[in-house]
Amino acid sequence: MPSIRRSTAAAAALVALLAGTVTACGPDGDQALGGGAADQKGQADGGLKLPKGVPTSLDDLKEWKDGGWQDWDKWARDAKDFANPVIKDHWKSDRLAKAKTSPEIGVNATGTGSEFDGTDPEPKPVTAEQVARPYHQHMAPVGKIFFDSPKGPMVCSGTIVEDPAHPGKSNLVWTAGHCVHSGKRGGWMRNVVFVPSYNDNGVPMNQVNSTPAQQVTPYGRFWADWITTSGEWIKMGDEATGNGGSAYDFAVLHVKPENGSGKSLQETVGNAARVWFNAPAANQLSSLDAFGYPAAPPYDGARMMNCPARPGRLVMQQGTPAMNRIGCTMTGGTSGGGWFVNRGGQLTLVSNTSISSNSHTWLAGPHLGPEAQRVFADISAKFAKQ
Repeated sequence: MPSIRRSTAAAAALVALLAGTVTACGPDGDQALGGGAADQKGQADGGLKLPKGVPTSLDDLKEWKDGGWQDWDKWARDAKDFANPVIKDHWKSDRLAKAKTSPEIGVNATGTGSEFDGTDPEPKPVTAEQVARPYHQHMAPVGKIFFDSPKGPMVCSGTIVEDPAHPGKSNLVWTAGHCVHSGKRGGWMRNVVFVPSYNDNGVPMNQVNSTPAQQVTPYGRFWADWITTSGEWIKMGDEATGNGGSAYDFAVLHVKPENGSGKSLQETVGNAARVWFNAPAANQLSSLDAFGYPAAPPYDGARMMNCPARPGRLVMQQGTPAMNRIGCTMTGGTSGGGWFVNRGGQLTLVSNTSISSNSHTWLAGPHLGPEAQRVFADISAKFAKQ
């Protein structure tokens, strides 16, 4: 990636809600349809065409497994070209621990966005707090997303969200668009997996390799077999600096277990967050909590953290929706992590981490409006009959 502080008791109350309990759309709503792993079984004589870059030989597979071709022009870019074949044991505990922070998107704290109407005063920093452990008893739907990029293995954060097409049996994970696609200058990330409740007991990263695998990946690893992100992010997004595309920096993964279990992700973990589309503007929300696994210093990516804060608005580019912004000291690796409110006694996602100030004093995430709702509806519909 890249306020008014609530009491610790208030943050704990939100966490307690759980303790007790690729298609892309363009700016005009058009759909760019394509196939994931399930759609790639074409025939040599007139069958379905394999997406660009899918490995077709052992040599290709080795390059793919290692992250592959370093030039973005050889990485699939279009929505229809997303592919993510399962490579069993590619993400063992040692490789998970080596993953770097997410592509960090930062902006000057007093620069970009501050000159536009609709932007609220810059919030004061809120020091991130450690989430109670073990994570599966407190915030089980939150986890880490690992992927290979041209810069090597990297990491973001994500959240299991409810799927209206499969009540109680969701396989959907919410994250940031830049965690799966590099935007206007790049393409799809590779070998994308989700690990819920990563490092369940929060041991330091230098001890992860000696920690039993069932504690590092308590529910296993789930591979994305399809991903949706916004057409606006693909067209406008910049992985290096925040811009108008940041207002559309969201994505949804549909996943399946690496071990082939017949249970859905939600059944396996036991819970999921709801998504609140078209929620009130940030300055009308009294408080929220942002969760994630910050990995850039002073953090090491081993522990789930939380910033309880009161949000304000940030407009990155005239004509784009106002983003949500909070004071928070979390760093890279937090990207994609969910921002939650308590709505009717339910843990409810209203945004995800997209950008931060260069000095890591605040975070900003997109307001989940019609564009986000369309992206979500598309992936839900794609798997509705499966």
